[in-house]
Amino acid sequence: MTGRGVLLTAYGSPATLDDVGSYFTHIRGGRAPSAEQVEELRERYRRIGGTSPLRAVTAAQADGLRRELARRGMALPVYVGMKHASPFIADAVAAMARDGVREGVVLALAPHYSRMSIASYFSTAAEAASAHGIRLRAIESWHDHPGFIAALAARVRDALARFADPSAVEVIFTAHSLPERILTWNDPYPAQLRVTAELAARAASAGTWRFAYQSASHTGEKWLGPDLLEALREIARSGRRDLVVCPIGFVADHLEVLFDIEVEAKETASELGLRLERAPSLNDGPDFIAALADIVASAAQTAAEPRAGARAEGRS
Repeated sequence: MTGRGVLLTAYGSPATLDDVGSYFTHIRGGRAPSAEQVEELRERYRRIGGTSPLRAVTAAQADGLRRELARRGMALPVYVGMKHASPFIADAVAAMARDGVREGVVLALAPHYSRMSIASYFSTAAEAASAHGIRLRAIESWHDHPGFIAALAARVRDALARFADPSAVEVIFTAHSLPERILTWNDPYPAQLRVTAELAARAASAGTWRFAYQSASHTGEKWLGPDLLEALREIARSGRRDLVVCPIGFVADHLEVLFDIEVEAKETASELGLRLERAPSLNDGPDFIAALADIVASAAQTAAEPRAGARAEGRS
């Protein structure tokens, strides 16, 4: 039993192919997708082995964080809550309450803040926390944390080392696209991504590099670009043939990494005569877990400040 705890939040993924329909409906706010849309999404999961490893990876990250915090003398329980799949964020907060947690920190397993994405995780956590009398402090973003940057750079160097001449390889840093309307909100998402890319490129001693968005949805509105697949076509036109993709917006293997990059982008690259290698995901790598522990430990020191109130702090 403890009075403090840590809540990690993530997007979520269906447990089985049979769950894809209900998962897709939840993402759409309760509006059921067409049978064709469900089957298209199921096929993507089939192409990566039938299910996403996100649940298992996130659980491993939580366990690694708990152990690393304990090694540093902070014996804090770590909970996992998903936005669109079980265990849901509200369920995780309820578990915290049952275990006697009364204050703590909530961190989204996505380094870059956007009102459209991360803020929704925090508002869900805040509502549940308020109902249970739990005080949470939200860690808004950690896009420039030195440990996070170092972990990314190590993986870029790993991928570059697969080429005979790493200096001739172009690095593309990617993140999930969002609707372009976030720009009218002065949303920090694009600027934070640019900072991460610049810091990681410098730390990895990358020569030529660029940033591109990936995984845009077909919603009828314009999404942030440039798109990864168009970047591949531009690189092919430039005469370069070797490239590394490092998805800086994702911290675990899941559909957007294993299908959108490993299948779709690699197929496009092959058609264009390009060799594409992906930098390994951070997953539960010890260096990344150490970075998370740094971030959480720092926030935990102030989690009990009176101004936090019974809510999750952050932009709304």
